[in-house]
Amino acid sequence: MGDRVVVTGAGGFIGSAVTRALLADGYDVRALVRAGSSRLNLDGLPVDIAIGDLGDPESLKAAMRGCDALIHVAADYRLWVPDPAAMERVNVEGTRAVMAAAQAAGIRRIVHTSSVATLGGPTEDAPSRLDHMIGPYKRSKFLAEQLVRAMVAEAGLPVVIVNPSTPIGPGDARPTPTGRIIVEAALGRMPAHVDTGLNVAHVDDVARGHVLALERGRVGERYILGGDDMPLADILAEIARLVGRPPPRLRLPVAAVVPVALAAEG
Repeated sequence: MGDRVVVTGAGGFIGSAVTRALLADGYDVRALVRAGSSRLNLDGLPVDIAIGDLGDPESLKAAMRGCDALIHVAADYRLWVPDPAAMERVNVEGTRAVMAAAQAAGIRRIVHTSSVATLGGPTEDAPSRLDHMIGPYKRSKFLAEQLVRAMVAEAGLPVVIVNPSTPIGPGDARPTPTGRIIVEAALGRMPAHVDTGLNVAHVDDVARGHVLALERGRVGERYILGGDDMPLADILAEIARLVGRPPPRLRLPVAAVVPVALAAEG
């Protein structure tokens, strides 16, 4: 391809998968990582490392310099935080700073990683509102996506939005909240589970979706990057089978869990 793409959050779970997918397609990649953050997922990859932070506009400007495209993956992904404002600074104000730096650098093509959590239904055009978003993560991603959409409409920013569902696969070293469920289940530390389901997608498929959005997506449009709908009970049973443990038998209704989650958030 020859184009140079800067990837924010390139050392993370999705970011590193996106980096590998870009390299496989012949792109040059500048990997934006925070000082002191793990680069294990980037070991051995022929990337140009740029040290920066979403809260440091000058580092973002430097990272964008000489690049043709941007894939903004970096985010604070936690289901609960003691200070929701801190998450909003990363996911909303950090996104604002990234987009402003890209615009100033003349980046020709941008992919913004949002989440299916921002959608109001199973399709890309399903309407949603901020008061539908439960928890600081969903709210911050909704606000970030609204910010990006406004910049597309008002400033002509060339952004395509992707909305991944629940990625799973190698490289989830931190791990993410979903990865933590897998680890805890594999270790036999989940005696019960919530009666719910997830749409799970291999992280490499999610990464491929990012590249396709970069190449073929329509500016201003959003694209769901999903996989298979699975009851959580089936996911946990498959994990138990793989590690030779009995699956959790106690099933908790969602209605009993949501009030507890909301109380913890407040």
